[in-house]
Amino acid sequence: MLTDVQVQAHADRIRDDGFTVIEQAASRELVEGLKQALERIEREHHLGPAKTSFEGFKTVRINNLLTYDDLFWEVPLHENVLPVVERVLDRECLLSSFCSLVLGPGQEAQPIHEDTQLIPLPRPHIPITINAIWALSDFRDDNGATRILPGSHKLASSPEYGKEYDAVTATMPAGSVMLFDSALWHGGGANTSDARRFAFSCAYCWGWMRQQENLQLGIPQDTARRFPRRLQELCGYSVYKGQFGHIDNHDPIELLGRERGKRMVWEATDARKARMAEVKG
Repeated sequence: MLTDVQVQAHADRIRDDGFTVIEQAASRELVEGLKQALERIEREHHLGPAKTSFEGFKTVRINNLLTYDDLFWEVPLHENVLPVVERVLDRECLLSSFCSLVLGPGQEAQPIHEDTQLIPLPRPHIPITINAIWALSDFRDDNGATRILPGSHKLASSPEYGKEYDAVTATMPAGSVMLFDSALWHGGGANTSDARRFAFSCAYCWGWMRQQENLQLGIPQDTARRFPRRLQELCGYSVYKGQFGHIDNHDPIELLGRERGKRMVWEATDARKARMAEVKG
């Protein structure tokens, strides 16, 4: 588990460079289990490559992963990753999306892009989404390791789609996780090897943002009820700052049979007034 000093160091690198790499964050056993689960799910559900050039005609992307296997629950909650995300965003952040990125041999490089360019905010801006790329295979120059432009999250514009840029290849051993500000210019590399490259993209956003995946509708409530409470909160069964996301002044986590985590902001205001009156009285 990362120390507080290490968590802050990774958060600082995201602020300064736009990315950080936590080498071998996940155990070999977890990585192997996750790969086997992905291969099994592909077979059982007859899943194949994506249908668009951006997603990759030789890339298998499985969305809504939390519904397929309980082992996947460990990824968004991982003790070597989530604390860094919470340090950059805050403790009330949400899971925005979670999908597999399995590049087959012959997959071409993805265009350099950034993940916030459809959001109407002037650049540069504060980090609004943090993406965690999990390397379930060794990330190498020849098998599609993610390409990045360090410091590009501070630029005033997004990259020109389809243009070639002088990017750095983020090589790292299996089990490592690269966290980056999603405003960073990046793109998947080309897989010129003869083997598949396994990875996850696990993105987090502020609690006041709309998630990329609609996890409340995509995950059956019977499945969500079995999640650890923190995962339920990450999926949106929570209220940001006691205000955003409530249901008739109730915490949506109550729908899963849990007690609410805290008062709504209006109740909290009245409670503070009452305490102040008691002190003065």
